[in-house]
Amino acid sequence: MSAELTPSLLRRATRHLKASDPIMKRLIESVGPCKLEAKGKPYRYLMRSVLYQQLSVASAAKIEERVKALGPGQIPAPKKILGISDVQFRKAGLSRQKIAAFRSIATAFEGKLVLPRALGKMTTNEVIENVTQIRGVGDWTAHMLLIFSLGRADILPIGDYGLVKAVRDLYGLEALPNKDEFEEIAAHWRPFASVASWYLWRSYDTLDF
Repeated sequence: MSAELTPSLLRRATRHLKASDPIMKRLIESVGPCKLEAKGKPYRYLMRSVLYQQLSVASAAKIEERVKALGPGQIPAPKKILGISDVQFRKAGLSRQKIAAFRSIATAFEGKLVLPRALGKMTTNEVIENVTQIRGVGDWTAHMLLIFSLGRADILPIGDYGLVKAVRDLYGLEALPNKDEFEEIAAHWRPFASVASWYLWRSYDTLDF
């Protein structure tokens, strides 16, 4: 299992990133202290990751508030999700694809295919393998879970467009980096890729969980 986020780890991570990468050093000094933390609630964060995927933060936040109103007040529990109609979901702003993913996640948690407490004891690869069994949950969604819910310190969401765009712009690349180029740059961030990712997101405010 990879390291989990703690205040002392965040301090160590920022020292490492500043020492190993001058561009990251400037970004950290501009943004300030890292506020990344493990927030638990794997079910909630899987649902939020699906909801936020391929949407702006502002658009996703508005839809999230409408979904919470079906709760009411929070993302509905698995059993409640399974009782909400497609019409209600569509009125909240969810696409057909995201409605299907919501139902699949709810079914997985209700049927104990995914056990929240067990996730915290799994390795990173085991978590990804476990949650990507669910229809509509891919690697990006699993990475968001690992960073924001489970607090794993060394996760690199290569498939995140905002992250890739930030790397292109901050590192002066002519085009979006491919997987190999991205990993070559990210090698300097290890074993704190999650913290580096958080700073890159802050450079554009492209993601805020």
